[in-house]
Amino acid sequence: MPLESISRGFRDISLSFKRNPITNDLSSLLNEDAIKRSVINLIRTKVGERFFNSFLGSKVEDYFFELVDIGIIDPIEEEIKTVINNFEPRVKVTFVGVNLYPEDNSMDINIEYDIIGLNIQRQSINFILQPTRY
Repeated sequence: MPLESISRGFRDISLSFKRNPITNDLSSLLNEDAIKRSVINLIRTKVGERFFNSFLGSKVEDYFFELVDIGIIDPIEEEIKTVINNFEPRVKVTFVGVNLYPEDNSMDINIEYDIIGLNIQRQSINFILQPTRY
């Protein structure tokens, strides 16, 4: 009989660095919001960008400089699934969708996942990824 994974709550500091008006501490992200921020950061982090873990990150931004056609969507989706599966053990990815907008040099990324150990509904993230420099 397999062990059922039960999770405690998750907490992460907010990157806005705003103070909590009651406790005067840095505001924090809880549970779903903390995981959502982590998933987005994984995709936006380039491989080799983190000092002590040079394997962490994705190669999604490298696809901005490829020729845009329908064949590029599958490798981008696989890269996103791989980086989340390798570096975010708190989630199980159920869907990744990518829409390319070559005229704006951007990608619309939609990710759906289940949080392992928490009995909550499926989570969804939708964000636009654009290069920071041309």
